[in-house]
Amino acid sequence: MSGRPRNDLLAGLTVAIVALPLALGFGISSGLGAASGLATAVVAGSLAALFGGSALQVSGTSGAMTVVLMPIMSEHGASGVLTVGLLAGMLLVGLALAGAGRSMALIPAPVVAGFTVGIACVIGLQQFPHALGVPPHESDKVAVVAWHAVLDFLARPHWWAMSITLMVAAALIVGASLRPTVPFSLLVVAVVTVVAELAALPLARIGHLPSGLPAPTLAFFDGDALPSLIAPAIAVAALASLESLLSATVADNMTGRHRHDPDRELFGQGLANLVTPLFGGMPGTGAIVRTAVNVRSGAHSRLAALSHALILGAIVYLAAGLVARIPLAALAGVLLATSVRMVERDSVRAMFRSTRSDGAVLVLTAVATLTLDTVLAVIIGLVVAGALALRAIARNVRFDQEPLRHDLQPQHTKDEHELLAEHIVTYRLNGPLFFAAAHRFLLELSEVEDVSVVVLRMSRVTTIDASGALVLGDAIERLQHRGIMVYVSGIPDGHHQPLEALGVIGRLDKAGQVFATTDEAIAAARERLHNTGIVPRLAG
Repeated sequence: MSGRPRNDLLAGLTVAIVALPLALGFGISSGLGAASGLATAVVAGSLAALFGGSALQVSGTSGAMTVVLMPIMSEHGASGVLTVGLLAGMLLVGLALAGAGRSMALIPAPVVAGFTVGIACVIGLQQFPHALGVPPHESDKVAVVAWHAVLDFLARPHWWAMSITLMVAAALIVGASLRPTVPFSLLVVAVVTVVAELAALPLARIGHLPSGLPAPTLAFFDGDALPSLIAPAIAVAALASLESLLSATVADNMTGRHRHDPDRELFGQGLANLVTPLFGGMPGTGAIVRTAVNVRSGAHSRLAALSHALILGAIVYLAAGLVARIPLAALAGVLLATSVRMVERDSVRAMFRSTRSDGAVLVLTAVATLTLDTVLAVIIGLVVAGALALRAIARNVRFDQEPLRHDLQPQHTKDEHELLAEHIVTYRLNGPLFFAAAHRFLLELSEVEDVSVVVLRMSRVTTIDASGALVLGDAIERLQHRGIMVYVSGIPDGHHQPLEALGVIGRLDKAGQVFATTDEAIAAARERLHNTGIVPRLAG
């Protein structure tokens, strides 16, 4: 599996140390409990490492997935969350078999950055109850939960919890900036736990953990609730595919040596989510933070991610009692630090400096992630980014009038050329003639006046859709209705079909007004003007 097993084993140990408090914290935040987070890290981490498409990806619980699961847990309970995980696994396998993985590369960078910023804010707000030492308010809106936690704290302050949370978060942020490879999260949590035990501090703890994974079972599956769980399952599958492929891309970029297989990655994540609910685990995904730690720790193969899961499994069986004594405030500090470190501030600043559109998409996606739904936020970001991109393309479409060149009629006198130029005007179309730019094209072309012939030069048209073809046909009819003859030249190969299918150039072609080159079109127009007497023939 690897030519450097020692490096992979050491990387796996490092990642396991980082992953332990995250798995516990995200399991508790989801409402399923710390044991569910550990089960996800062990089972999903193992299966995704073996069958996924990235050699360096580390899978397990994630903050973004926790955000999606909270309303499902609130409405359907633990059985609903487990059923959703099972259904999401099926959907992911289906996406993999359909070859949908490669389409994820089309997501714009501002949408990804905005999604990350929004998720970081959500994770931070989720920690307010445990950080302030108060019971969490029942709501699927994290801002509401955080607000009620502040009000409860002001009514009955719990300084020990808040102090420990801030101390842990500060230690991790400072430690990560000074020594990125040192697993400060487990070290700080261990110290805080020992001190809290020795001083008998009044802090809420994780509580009972089973010493081992439960036997696999399908007892949670409720067929009657299945119709109402389809939409949540789609949301979970969409998030799992998005986050996993983004994380795998991050790993590729960090090494420069590996390239993941996106469809195989979706298959591995789907298989992991099919099996994990049987052991009481929450839906899992590729985890950017743990994957980055894995790469920085010198991992070279799947052995690192697999050993991380096996080490966590050993902790579940051998040290469940010790883990149960960890204060929730300490885990809140770990997750607060994680939320701060998730945001690539340089990347965000660069996007704000690039264009207004990029900054707007980033902010909109982040706000939608925080206030609405994570998958809906990505959809909104994609729609807005697409609309802005189309607007930018439409603005670059040019419709330029060009002078009638002397070299097109070298056999005629200057006087005749000037007389022809009064009656013939040529326009060059540049770029895509599509729905976003078609209306402006119609307005400009309809304003042509005081000429007898319009020659449309189309050799630089890059694409034509149905809307563009129909608008072109409408513009030609308007010109002809005003007595202006229209000639078309240089239609690129591949663009004839929409024009012919929609009847745009059929009559022009029959009338001999469609040509391969502009020279031919102008020569035909000149001859028509001579034959009709609009332009008299002058002696050369």
